[in-house]
Amino acid sequence: MGTDNATQNTASAKKIYRAGTLTYTFGGLVLLFITLLGGDFPWALKDRAIGASATLLISKFDISELLYSLIILAFPSFTSIFLCPILSYLSDRHRGRLGRRIPFLIFTTPFVVIGAGGLGFTTILGTQLMHLIPALSYNTACIICFAFFWVLLDFGASLAGCLSTALFNDVVPPEMLGRFFAFIRVISLGAGILFNYVLLGLVESYYLYIFVGVAALYAVGLTVLCTRIKEGEYPPPEPIPAGLSLLQRIFLPIMTYFRQCFSHPYYILLIVVASLGSFSCSPFNMYAVRFAKHINVDMAVYGRIFAYAYIGSFLLSIPLGWITDKIHPIRATMVSLICYGVTMMIGWFFVTDVKNFEIVLFFHVLISGIYYTVSASLLPRLFPRLLFAQFHSANTIMTCILGTISPLCFGILVDRFDYPVVFLICVIFCCLAVGGLGLVLKKFKEYGGDRGYVPPDPDQKAA
Repeated sequence: MGTDNATQNTASAKKIYRAGTLTYTFGGLVLLFITLLGGDFPWALKDRAIGASATLLISKFDISELLYSLIILAFPSFTSIFLCPILSYLSDRHRGRLGRRIPFLIFTTPFVVIGAGGLGFTTILGTQLMHLIPALSYNTACIICFAFFWVLLDFGASLAGCLSTALFNDVVPPEMLGRFFAFIRVISLGAGILFNYVLLGLVESYYLYIFVGVAALYAVGLTVLCTRIKEGEYPPPEPIPAGLSLLQRIFLPIMTYFRQCFSHPYYILLIVVASLGSFSCSPFNMYAVRFAKHINVDMAVYGRIFAYAYIGSFLLSIPLGWITDKIHPIRATMVSLICYGVTMMIGWFFVTDVKNFEIVLFFHVLISGIYYTVSASLLPRLFPRLLFAQFHSANTIMTCILGTISPLCFGILVDRFDYPVVFLICVIFCCLAVGGLGLVLKKFKEYGGDRGYVPPDPDQKAA
């Protein structure tokens, strides 16, 4: 009897971690992390490998800059702005035996696998298409094949991207999200190191095997993830009013989406601030290579600086995740942006030669990496968990709009004031983002703060 009581006391003393209706012991939480991170590695490798490999592959063909931009850059924005909100809205309201995220992730997987694998067969299929349609040149036929598989890949990858974060947010306990996303960052950096140091030099000769290998690994990883993860239970979604016409049934979800995401001042603030924060590092990123060449930085040194900074980010990720969970992502993100803004201000005043540029470049890569690590759990901790996917897609819309407009403005400013102006642009974005986060922190405390935060009802107007 004494043993039984001791066992019960030990069991009752075990900490229980909760994510909605899901509960985990520490061992269960470790198993959850291993499963999710194991499924994320193929995703990370796809992200690191496919873009660079596809750029090298399409460079083999004579393609205009306009067509390149339409295929590689424009279609992803189209998917993120118009298709991700639809799938996110449906996913938030789906109730099924497999959960509300996994059925949609299963739906997107064939597109990614066929698209990634098919890119490896671009030249083979291009040759066959040229023979099938003699009017086509080999170059045109290959570009058509490449574009077809790239569109398939981006369609699946963009949709899966907005759902995977939602799945993580659903199943990982909120107080562990900072550490979890820090592990995600480690996986991503590890995949980048693997690809750049082992596979990148082989792409031009063995791109078929690399594309097919990444596609196969993705298929296995997502299959394991979707079959091993159990989602929680959720209350039924809001009912659709009876007696609506077909047109009303089409427009009701659209109106609901925009009302919930873009009518409450708090959520508008969150979306704008998160987009401003993500763009604080973009101006220097966009012009770093051209800036470096402009002042005659050796490209071998440039590459080593990135490698050293990535190693630093790799080593710092786990401690940063722990700190983020302890002090909350709002505060951690504010500190990272302040540090980045100071770095850019130093660049604005002191980058007049190669040595100073290299120092600032190193800290740019390192601190921007810190920002991405600590801010990864910001929106998952603040958006409503029940409607996270649609709010996340709304943030993606804002980011895509900024990503479309801002490069034009940056280009005009760089032409007028030369490359150092990118430092000042970064400082401005940082100041706006930090100021906005200060307002978010104030509202966060009003809605319960660290001890009992409850996001406001998106259907209820702020007082």
